[in-house]
Amino acid sequence: MQATLLSILGLALLGTLHAQDSIPVQTDFQQDKLTGRWYSIGLASNSNWFKEKRHLMKMCTTIISTTAEGNLEVTSTYPKGDQCVTRNSLYTKTEQPGRFSYTSPRWGSKHNIHVVDTNYEEYALVATQISKSTGSSTMVLLYSRTKELSPERLEMFTQFSREQGLTDDEILILPQTGEAGSTGM
Repeated sequence: MQATLLSILGLALLGTLHAQDSIPVQTDFQQDKLTGRWYSIGLASNSNWFKEKRHLMKMCTTIISTTAEGNLEVTSTYPKGDQCVTRNSLYTKTEQPGRFSYTSPRWGSKHNIHVVDTNYEEYALVATQISKSTGSSTMVLLYSRTKELSPERLEMFTQFSREQGLTDDEILILPQTGEAGSTGM
């Protein structure tokens, strides 16, 4: 019985590692060019929180900077009700440029983050595999340097999200923020 359990756990771990390896990473990733202000244009996820909050989600502003250790400090500001909320995350670099890890202090979830594709000046496509005790999920984010992107970039995001196994119900082009967006968000 114990051997069976170990083999099942081993297969589950192999499946997780394979899923992480199947997500591409930007060729010749240049971390310094990723820094600065971004707007979240698209969000896709098969997580329960996304399904519950999807109708409330709006575009947010994210500032990415590099720490002295070479990690990424990611600060996102988003509207929540009638106020702006800011969340800080530290993405720890891995041995592979363009790939980072993050553990949520609030939920204990582990995030394996891949910068899939970017031209640094217009858009960045980021995919995250999230693992927690209740299971795993996938999240894809489309960032833009401006509050609008071309239909071709939006289609690229939608297509990549589908390739990650996400359905059209799990893919959202975020609406722009109203007044909060004009006050620095």
